[in-house]
Amino acid sequence: MTESNPKVFLVDDHDLFRAGVRSEIGDAVEIVGDADEVDAAIELIAERQPDVVLLDVHMPGGGGRAVLEAVHATHPDIKFLALSVSDAPEDVVDIVHAGARGYVTKSIQRQDLIDAIHRVAGGDAVFSPKLAGFVLDAFSSLEPADIDEELASLTAREQEVLRHIARGYTYKEVAEQLFISAKTVETHVSSVLRKLQLTNRHELTRWATERKLI
Repeated sequence: MTESNPKVFLVDDHDLFRAGVRSEIGDAVEIVGDADEVDAAIELIAERQPDVVLLDVHMPGGGGRAVLEAVHATHPDIKFLALSVSDAPEDVVDIVHAGARGYVTKSIQRQDLIDAIHRVAGGDAVFSPKLAGFVLDAFSSLEPADIDEELASLTAREQEVLRHIARGYTYKEVAEQLFISAKTVETHVSSVLRKLQLTNRHELTRWATERKLI
């Protein structure tokens, strides 16, 4: 192992896939840990301080975006490379908008993945040609009026909590749905109300309904 090998953390909810990635690239990078769910990933990434996080986009509990946003709030220098089975334009654009430095699919060849990790660690943005086209098209056509700045101010987890609360769930029910504590739900709701300048859950429900979020 050389010092030039980037430290990599794996986030994916499939055990066999994580084991496969370790086996394929473990001799070309320094794998410092892995996680199969959002909250554990956030905690361990902050602890291990990797150079690059290989991040699955679709996961229970808020998905890869929830991990990225939570980590970037406290460790903005950690870089994220999305590694997903999906090549849907909306998935690519969403995670890039959240701050990912690249997006590759799980069909990528071993050496191409190693190269992508090294490039992201060095500060480059990495996409396959098809996925890069999605990003360019999305951001070149985006008008300021298309952006809901209030909604964009909320993290992925806050948006998830907002939707549940707006549908009439109690804090306890939301906690059970998202596998977090009721106290954490309360904290998220307080943050949402503050960011949106609302005073209670009735106003929050009306706000979400107007934007067709429920």
